[in-house]
Amino acid sequence: MEFKEFSAKTVDEAITKACLDFETSSENLEIQVLFEGSSGFLGFGAKPARINVRRKEVSLPEEPVIEEAVPVKEERKEVKKEFKNEPKREPKREPKKEVRRTEAHKEDVKPQHEERKVVERTEEEITAVKADAEKFLNGVFKAMELEVEIKMEYKSAEGNLEIEFLGEDMGILIGKRGQTLDSLQYLTSLVVNKGRQGYIRVKLDTEDYRNRRKETLENLAKSIAYKVRKTRKPVSLEPMNPYERRIIHSALQGNRYVETYSEGNEPYRHVVVKLKK
Repeated sequence: MEFKEFSAKTVDEAITKACLDFETSSENLEIQVLFEGSSGFLGFGAKPARINVRRKEVSLPEEPVIEEAVPVKEERKEVKKEFKNEPKREPKREPKKEVRRTEAHKEDVKPQHEERKVVERTEEEITAVKADAEKFLNGVFKAMELEVEIKMEYKSAEGNLEIEFLGEDMGILIGKRGQTLDSLQYLTSLVVNKGRQGYIRVKLDTEDYRNRRKETLENLAKSIAYKVRKTRKPVSLEPMNPYERRIIHSALQGNRYVETYSEGNEPYRHVVVKLKK
């Protein structure tokens, strides 16, 4: 199969376009990055990312060699004669498969503020939390030989510690589809919550990646919904973390034509969009 070219603002968005076009996940596609794109200066001279994509070739297993032919017809005749006077039995029917909304799916669509109880903290506690996070992150950046400015703000009402990274080449900290940023966020969360009562949710961001990613996923959800309505076939999205799955569920929650559910196990759990009955 020949390669097909796709372009978008970023490589991730171009891959998403390819997945929609081929109606499959990126795991089943062979992807060549032609150009990663550039933002230009103050929005001028920006160039889109370009990729070449085609389906991966799947090699089918060889058919097994049958050494001896089995006289199937004769055996069937004997069976019919032997059980001729037996009462006819109805074939056992398999129960109809239904999409179950599991507890994990409920977690996908449950608003974040319902997941925990916010604990009031003193100024001394908040200062200690920030110091623990900063010490850990500075150690990571030193090992990576990166110069990063860290800004922190603790939101007492939500119990969130919001951290922003500033510096050059922050794409390294974001990683593919934000995986590096998510990993740093998880590890920082373990550090600040160790030995403390109540849960502190840590939110890491740089270059407004979280908002840009949210906007991309919402646009993706609308595109998928239109495709499902048009083709009347369900579409499985890429594996996503719970936060990103919630974005997809929320974006299509009020859609008249499609519905969403999650299936699979972490880290391969993904959202499926299908036509409403």
